[in-house]
Amino acid sequence: MKYLIIGLGIYGSNLARDLTALGHEVIGADECHNNVENIKDYVSTVYEIDTTEESALQVLPLNNVDLVIVAIGENFGASIKTVALLKQAGVKHIYARAIDRLHEAILESFDLDRILTPEQRAASDLTHEMELGADVETLEVDAENVVVKLRAPGRFVGMPYRLLMENTQFGLRVIAATRMEEYTNVLGLKRSRPMLIDTASDDENLKIENGDVLTVFGSKTAFKAFYRHLDREE
Repeated sequence: MKYLIIGLGIYGSNLARDLTALGHEVIGADECHNNVENIKDYVSTVYEIDTTEESALQVLPLNNVDLVIVAIGENFGASIKTVALLKQAGVKHIYARAIDRLHEAILESFDLDRILTPEQRAASDLTHEMELGADVETLEVDAENVVVKLRAPGRFVGMPYRLLMENTQFGLRVIAATRMEEYTNVLGLKRSRPMLIDTASDDENLKIENGDVLTVFGSKTAFKAFYRHLDREE
């Protein structure tokens, strides 16, 4: 796919590098000369322009990209004006970054494909991580429910997966589990990768091992109760 990223600060430039590494074509735009210089070797084309100026925005290939991502965060006004001009220009698919609730609320009025909130998401992940004392990933499904990917707590090790799947004490539901397994690549080198565990199995010998990763769905309230339970058990 072909992406246009407007705003090449820390967030925008990292996004550009990652998309390029995945094989996508990335075009960048930023008014800061240093940002343009820092990213020019990682994207196909980069423009040093002020995207709040309608005439400047017109030099961008707006009709030849699959998605425009407005990654401007710190300059609230520039973000809003850039999005407004993109909508005025008839750009069909736009993602935009919001740095706070007010910014997000204003962007919602533009009916964008998606509003990105990386700071809030990072804070949410860190909150869950500190509660569990382990790395986690979270996905907010709606205002009340989340999916949390976490390493199985130590006290779960040795429990049959059948019992775990039947346990609804906290109103949480395990929807998947993975375990790192070794394999040999085409060069004969040993590597490891996550493999899906058949949690639907009735096998009593299929037990949770140290390092297993659980993907769990539930309400934020249920997760809070679960975290409190773990704290009391320690």
